[in-house]
Amino acid sequence: MYRRAFDYYNVGDFVRSGQLFDDIFSVFSGTNKADTVAYYRAMSYFKQKDFLTASHYFSQHFKNQRQSPFAEECEYLTGYCFYMQSPRPALDQASTNAAIESFQVFIMRHPESRFADDAKKYMTEMKDKLVDKSYLTAKLYYNLGQFKASIIALNNSLDDYPDTKYREELMYLLLRSSYLLAENSYPAKMKERFQSTVDEYYSFISEFPKSEYAKDAQRMFNRADRFLKARPGVDDEDK
Repeated sequence: MYRRAFDYYNVGDFVRSGQLFDDIFSVFSGTNKADTVAYYRAMSYFKQKDFLTASHYFSQHFKNQRQSPFAEECEYLTGYCFYMQSPRPALDQASTNAAIESFQVFIMRHPESRFADDAKKYMTEMKDKLVDKSYLTAKLYYNLGQFKASIIALNNSLDDYPDTKYREELMYLLLRSSYLLAENSYPAKMKERFQSTVDEYYSFISEFPKSEYAKDAQRMFNRADRFLKARPGVDDEDK
């Protein structure tokens, strides 16, 4: 069975090799072939693109056999399997976070590894995906007209990723959400919310004075400013 497992593996029949390595794994446990069986079992699932199973076996291998000549590669491939399971930004990013965490630990332990550059590249890609996820979530609330929620989500996105490539658009959407929330508020809330609009305008225009959104930002500021100047002091309904 051991020889046949390698025969299947060497000709690319990874389904059968994986099944056989599974069957003989416990038989060879504690022997001088245990390390090899464990590695090729994981690789058989990896070659099948069953990254969920492969990540489990790679992780199990390097944790249980840290002195193995395969340990470093298995640790790297654990992160790579999470990377391959990472979905598009709009979906849940649990695998993305797992990939980032795995690559970070790997780079810390093996800074000179032959896999280190790839780990850094994939980790950067996964971090960019989290930025995209944050942006899409914040924009979704805005598109749905849930302006209170969009203000919270937009602020969270900017706080979490202050250097995001979407910063200009997020700050514009924050201004616009504040403006639309004010416009559609009960009279008792309008003054406070238009003041927030003015504050968001100054934050936006000071950072992006030549923005493509500057004209619309100015329009919203003018509307908010006119409202506030028409109602100086504290109104009875605001008391």
